[in-house]
Amino acid sequence: MIEQIREKAKELLTSGEVKVVIGYENGGMPETTRPVFITSPDEVERLIWNKHCYANLANFFVRKEVASLGKPAIIAKGCDVKAITVLVQESQIKREEIVILGVTCEGVGEPLLSKCPICDVNTPRDYNFLFGKEIAPKNGINKSADVEEFERKSPEERWEFWEEQFSRCIKCYACRQVCPLCYCEVCIADKNQPQWIETSSHTRGNVHWNLIRAWHLSGRCIDCGECERACPVGIPLSLLNRRLAKSVKERFGYEPGYDQEKAPPFTDFKQEDSQEFIR
Repeated sequence: MIEQIREKAKELLTSGEVKVVIGYENGGMPETTRPVFITSPDEVERLIWNKHCYANLANFFVRKEVASLGKPAIIAKGCDVKAITVLVQESQIKREEIVILGVTCEGVGEPLLSKCPICDVNTPRDYNFLFGKEIAPKNGINKSADVEEFERKSPEERWEFWEEQFSRCIKCYACRQVCPLCYCEVCIADKNQPQWIETSSHTRGNVHWNLIRAWHLSGRCIDCGECERACPVGIPLSLLNRRLAKSVKERFGYEPGYDQEKAPPFTDFKQEDSQEFIR
């Protein structure tokens, strides 16, 4: 697969169809990878693809430094493509101005990351070129099994759990920086006139930050798991994100990242939408 990717990358760069290929290269330690930006056909041998290609490279589409390089091609797993779909819906990128080098994926990580067994986009749903044998979608996946188990706890137990988790937050904002859908030029967490979120790492400020960020991702998060993977203190952020995703799906029948033509629920109104939350 990697030789085919390199060949296509070289072809795209040589023809001038794209100016940069965003992909993965070997990291500085064994069994690690890091993002790489290939701008010359002579550099395509640096590109790799393996089980350690965790990063959601769609994160770089909203960086001005990357946009200045010119039209990009991107190596993208199914979950990465879901992020691209949301970015297109939110007018952050134009689909016709990018080239997606889709790769089929049976999961990343050794052992597999927790998101992989419940993934239903092992074959990307959108791409310009596809590499790897197509993998049929899994049927009957319950993406919310752990969320449902958590919901069976009492309100007091749930609050105690999150209070303990958020108490460990050090306000490094790694979750924000790695998220492909956190692209505000000035984050609400950085505003101080007025100051909406306390910057100190204590219970009140930590709860404000983590809950507000989760709310801002409701109906948008595509569960790539990058926030949880980047968290240096191991807060289970995807559990919180998927709780909101479960609610959005139940109320509006919507899952983000699957269909560019389907309007996100918080940008659209339907007469039949449930309105019990305002009663």
